[in-house]
Amino acid sequence: MNKINYQRELDKVIAAHEKNGEVPRLLLHVCCAPCSSYCLEYLTQYFEVTVFYYNPNISIKEEYLHRLNEEKRLVSQMPFKNPVTVVEGSYDPQVFFDAVKGLEHEPEGGKRCEKCFELRLNAAAQLAKDGGYDYFTTTLTISPLKNAQLLNTIGAAAGESFGVPWLYSDFKKKEGYKRSIVLSREYDLYRQNYCGCVFSKSKTENED
Repeated sequence: MNKINYQRELDKVIAAHEKNGEVPRLLLHVCCAPCSSYCLEYLTQYFEVTVFYYNPNISIKEEYLHRLNEEKRLVSQMPFKNPVTVVEGSYDPQVFFDAVKGLEHEPEGGKRCEKCFELRLNAAAQLAKDGGYDYFTTTLTISPLKNAQLLNTIGAAAGESFGVPWLYSDFKKKEGYKRSIVLSREYDLYRQNYCGCVFSKSKTENED
């Protein structure tokens, strides 16, 4: 089975809309400001973007709000070719704990993370459908620690289930992750050292 080049798939979608002079509406699930920085810089050249901040996996409310406020600040300060708005999803960490019940001792990147991805991308798909968006996707593929193939598989399944097109991506391509580091410095963004959940926080603390 040939590995899918997700960046190439994204390029095809962009080229088709550019040819027709179209600016599609995209719902972009965002995990944090640093990851979204490059994604927004890149995607807003071709899409009208709504940032969907939905991260019930972040169990510490102060951390959740800090990341949300950094996202809002970034959007208010970055220049964009097309409009960008921010929508905050509901915040209830218990939803995350219920979703990963029984998987508490799974390693990072394992089944627990897969359930977390499903939770957030299904919520994004639902909102994209309700809002009549042309596509939805996530910034999560920019992380070198995240499995782009898994994320795209989950996203595509969510899109099919809710009836809204998933926008394939691998934002690590085109030096996306490196560019996000540059932009994070430029905008003095808060860069956390764990994904947000108590399990990844514990792992990070144990490694220090």
